[in-house]
Amino acid sequence: MKKLLCALLAALMIFACLPVSLAAGTGRAALTDEDFLTVKGRDLVNRRGEKVTLRGVNVGGWLILEDWLCAYEEATDNYDVLTKLEQRFGREGAYALMNTYQNNFFTAEDLDEIAAMGFNCVRIPFWFRNFYYDDNGTKILNENGEWDFSRLDFVVNESAKRGLYVILDMHGAPGYQSDSPHSGKGVSCGLYADTPAGERYRELTDELWTAIASRYKGNPAVAMYDLLNEPMCDVDATEAERRVTNEKIYARLYDTVRAADPDHVITLECIWTAAALPHKWVHGWKNVVYQVHFYQNSNFIFNLFVLLTRFYYFDVPLMMGEFYPHKATTWENCFNTMEKCNYNWLIWTYKATGHGMWSSDWCLKGSKDGFWRAKIETGTYDEIAEAWGERLRTDVGFQDTGHYEANVKQWLE
Repeated sequence: MKKLLCALLAALMIFACLPVSLAAGTGRAALTDEDFLTVKGRDLVNRRGEKVTLRGVNVGGWLILEDWLCAYEEATDNYDVLTKLEQRFGREGAYALMNTYQNNFFTAEDLDEIAAMGFNCVRIPFWFRNFYYDDNGTKILNENGEWDFSRLDFVVNESAKRGLYVILDMHGAPGYQSDSPHSGKGVSCGLYADTPAGERYRELTDELWTAIASRYKGNPAVAMYDLLNEPMCDVDATEAERRVTNEKIYARLYDTVRAADPDHVITLECIWTAAALPHKWVHGWKNVVYQVHFYQNSNFIFNLFVLLTRFYYFDVPLMMGEFYPHKATTWENCFNTMEKCNYNWLIWTYKATGHGMWSSDWCLKGSKDGFWRAKIETGTYDEIAEAWGERLRTDVGFQDTGHYEANVKQWLE
């Protein structure tokens, strides 16, 4: 009997020391091949046949900078930031500073926090300059001489451990797909140009998406590829003109991704109405999700927008890829309406350094007492490095804005 008890105790001790597949503190299992998502009718389903509704948050301001969102001044957009830093400190110095920023702005601890909050997905905006040194396609290589995808690898691998899906969002394509600075460079919409330069930009976009799709083929943590963020945003065009342009570029990019990865979901965006995208059956597109964003100040307009989009795209899953209720648009109304209309959704955004209203009204984590912003033109190298150092870490320089507890948490339970 004594020997039997000792054997049982030893077995229990061995069992207790085995790796645990649950994400720490979340009660959610790490993602496996059975969690790979595909489209079934108007739903996303995993390989167990279970419906999965994505309820997530964007990680804006990490891999592509926006002036209202990020800790810098004396520059207009990410292109301007990099250009000025390279002029002052050389390419090596500029990218060392950007690495300091990216190492601190978003970390594994942030993924712990997002998972603990109850979200099941993160959308990761990135731009082509995370992978190319310039507009000509000079690749950024790692220490092994290979194309460097370490940032995406990090977020995909660490998210999988925590039971989080990842949407890979091309926020800024080569040549830029909008005139908005959130694509990396303002007033620079050259991706669609009927010129040799425009064709070169499209070739680079094909090359980058081919590499991404090849790298993450079969990876269950990647929920979908987001081909272009807000295409033709701020461009002076009618919705009919946007539709024609979007149809051409999406048909090309869809074929590009499918040649490298036939299985992952692809999401297509339209800005700003449902009329800017063709129906999937026109091109025979399969395994696609249609995505919209909303930033107007009206519950009525939000409801009308959501309902009309659902009516127009009756045969595909829909996703509100970016939204953040403010002023006349309320959290309760947005969540209620999206739930009734079977939308996946992601809040914009997780954190912001902020100035004025932005630090509290557009994020879940805001700066505590203002922020020391890196002066891109006049700050020394060490001053910029300090501004982008530990004080950018969420647990050091940020606090809850209160929106999660008051407005979001109940919709994740």
